[in-house]
Amino acid sequence: MRSPESVQSWLDEHFARIVAERGVPGASVAVLTQGQVLTAAEGVLSRATGVEATTDSVFQIGSITKLWTSALVMQLVDEGLVDLDAPVRAYLPEFRVGDEAASAVITTRQLLCHVAGFEGDIFTDTGRGEDAIEKYLAAIHDIPQLFPPGEVFSYNNTGFVVLGRLVEVLRGKPFDEVLTERLVAPLGLTHVAPSPYEAILHRAAVGHVPGEDGATVPAPAWALARSNAPAGSMLAMTPRDLLAFVAVHLAGGAAPDGARVLRPGTVADMWRPQVRLPRLTAMGSAWGLGWEIEEHGGHTVVGHDGGTIGQAAFLRVAPGHGVAVALLTNGGDVFGIFTDVLAYLFEQLTGIALPGRPVPPAAPRQIDPAPYLGRYSDTIYDITVSQDDDGTIWLDRVPKDVIAEIGEKPTRTRLVAFEGDSLISLDPTRGVHQVFAFIGRDEAGRAKYLHYGRVVARA
Repeated sequence: MRSPESVQSWLDEHFARIVAERGVPGASVAVLTQGQVLTAAEGVLSRATGVEATTDSVFQIGSITKLWTSALVMQLVDEGLVDLDAPVRAYLPEFRVGDEAASAVITTRQLLCHVAGFEGDIFTDTGRGEDAIEKYLAAIHDIPQLFPPGEVFSYNNTGFVVLGRLVEVLRGKPFDEVLTERLVAPLGLTHVAPSPYEAILHRAAVGHVPGEDGATVPAPAWALARSNAPAGSMLAMTPRDLLAFVAVHLAGGAAPDGARVLRPGTVADMWRPQVRLPRLTAMGSAWGLGWEIEEHGGHTVVGHDGGTIGQAAFLRVAPGHGVAVALLTNGGDVFGIFTDVLAYLFEQLTGIALPGRPVPPAAPRQIDPAPYLGRYSDTIYDITVSQDDDGTIWLDRVPKDVIAEIGEKPTRTRLVAFEGDSLISLDPTRGVHQVFAFIGRDEAGRAKYLHYGRVVARA
């Protein structure tokens, strides 16, 4: 296994080249091994300004924020203020979605594990005030319940906003303040920005998206709505500070000064599988209490990914080895740099090879796609699966609402048979072949849901 010194030498020698080769405007990486943290940063924070990325630059971590929200919730559990298996309404009487029966029984555990069952991609902008999350809860009263609580995993941003409101109500303070007081301060973190107001005090990365001519250009906005902050719309930091948060988990919940951030045993509970996943693109085999979990040759790997407007973040942790790698980027071939840097160093330090992303079979089997054909819809996409006269299967995805507003374009993808009731895109998008699983059957024998990490109901 590599020594810390050899890791730093490798970063010094290769990181800049990889960032350039992958067309990434700017990136920052931190590696925790043998109790030491090694760092590197390259590129620019914005191609509009040319400001250089440094190891003190803050990047948005996107949905990795959910791990911070999970820690805040588990602190409430540790203090006896929340029972994971009691209805959320015991603490948030105002919580309600479109299905009253489901609203009455959904639990905190189900929200942490993404099995609550209601529509999970609601990005309603409720303003920039401290009451943004409170107002958000009032805006989701009519969203659909896709399946009974606890039935199936479906990645759910909305559920984590509900958890953020739970934290606010039981702590009596806005989410940002609780995060700062309960995590940032006890850990002694110096470069963490819960909102743009703090980010502007640091060298802050700007996301980059494909322009009309195909070139990568600065994104039209820095962040998504403040209402979604507990799910990942705002929080920015250095990868070094992110690994300080991870180090507390590796220490069983103890801060560097010995103070308890989480009780002994709580981290083990968070890293214990709660729900199994179908094989999907870029997701683990199970989910714990907030954490993505993968099993590789008897070794457990935990982590999370995050994406905002043109920024992508990756975190992988090997608890049995005391190793963690965080990679934060602001555009370009983010999955390529994940493979070249994070996955490479992770294997060098642990011997664990992170699985490659799914690829289409060399000779896809012929199938009858009739059960899969039709239209599926949620709040951010209309998806149509169709078949040409020559037998080619197509998936058309049309963005709407906030996803359309930030510039995502309609896409058309050719699908082929993959595994079981799953199809996979024949051509990659940004280097990734996406897997679409078709689950459940209605009375006519048609798939009830399309699952690509999120469950989308047949329209």
